[in-house]
Amino acid sequence: MTVLVVGASGYLGSELAAQASAAGHPVTGTSTTGTGGWLRLDVTDRSATHQLLASVRPQLVINTAYRNTSWTVCADGAANVALAAAAVGARLVHISSDALHAGRPAPYLDDDEPTPVHRYGAAKAAAETAVAAIMPAAPIVRTSLIIGDERSKQIQLALGLLNGSVTGALFSDEFRRPVAVHDLAAAVLELDALGYSGLINVAGPETVSRDGFGRMVARAYGQDPGLIPVSTIAEGGLGPRPANVLLDSSRAAALLKTRLRPASECVGPPGL
Repeated sequence: MTVLVVGASGYLGSELAAQASAAGHPVTGTSTTGTGGWLRLDVTDRSATHQLLASVRPQLVINTAYRNTSWTVCADGAANVALAAAAVGARLVHISSDALHAGRPAPYLDDDEPTPVHRYGAAKAAAETAVAAIMPAAPIVRTSLIIGDERSKQIQLALGLLNGSVTGALFSDEFRRPVAVHDLAAAVLELDALGYSGLINVAGPETVSRDGFGRMVARAYGQDPGLIPVSTIAEGGLGPRPANVLLDSSRAAALLKTRLRPASECVGPPGL
């Protein structure tokens, strides 16, 4: 099975490419620059997207491409990838986000409708709408903070705050359920193998505040957790932002052999 990973230079994309290759599948990937041995692709260019997929002729397309500041990459790009995948008869898995929810005390179920409060969340919601309309059988995987080693943006942020290379603070009143990149990639490939269709949450089982996660990172890397700067969402002054966005991944846990591990098991330097 030829696999095309759109956004293969990213943290999740590179892990998906590695796992698919290890499973014996021919893997092709794309990046916006074409570096790292991947094919160059701008997903906002519909014609280029169709041409690339027509050339590669993949059986499976996994779209991990996003840019949280770009509507066209997140929303229009997702539509372009779905249209191109449909045109070549490929199966598509689309990676979505918990960012499309507004936040509430109760965890979000797989089929809960989006309630975005900021532009990025709205773009991810629009992407889901486009993918579901173009390819109704496509799995749409809603996930949360992707963690693991220092290639993770979440780990980079915490370490940057600890060493002073990044300014700011982590919020004490914002809660998520982080997921290990290895677990998420394995789950995505397993969902495809199962022939799953539609929405599904794939996140970790452990609820963690942003500042609590920062302290978790500090301990894993042998640093003082008390050095993590802390504030509230209101004090951060970043505008509308979801607070409690907890994905209920019970459906995924019941379906998958892949174990979705708690964040506390998945943070630290490679090999630990």
